[in-house]
Amino acid sequence: MEADDTGNRLRFQLELEFVQCLANPNYLNFLAQRGYFKDKTFVNYLKYLLYWKEPEYAKYLKYPQCLHMLELLQYEHFRKELVNAQCAKFIDEQQILHWQHYSRKRMRLQQALAEQQQQNNTSVK
Repeated sequence: MEADDTGNRLRFQLELEFVQCLANPNYLNFLAQRGYFKDKTFVNYLKYLLYWKEPEYAKYLKYPQCLHMLELLQYEHFRKELVNAQCAKFIDEQQILHWQHYSRKRMRLQQALAEQQQQNNTSVK
């Protein structure tokens, strides 16, 4: 029984790490250039990994964009395009732009909330 638990825990950790690696466009380009996306078994494994989209598993992800990449990897056309380094570079740049926009937007929201709380505290006194 303990061996099963240890094996399941190890499998969970390995699959978690692999799914999160899919958030890296350069890693996807690496896999594409080495022909992994042409291998039916590997493509089926990617389909199997879609269970990570379920909330009970997704909550463990640090890089949620990996789920979007996993979804895109279900399409043959996307897998073929990843062989091109320019495609991976474009995806990488778009991710960076998204993070920058998200960070700025979040900072503005936090500042607005802090100002609102400060105004509420002042008006109560």
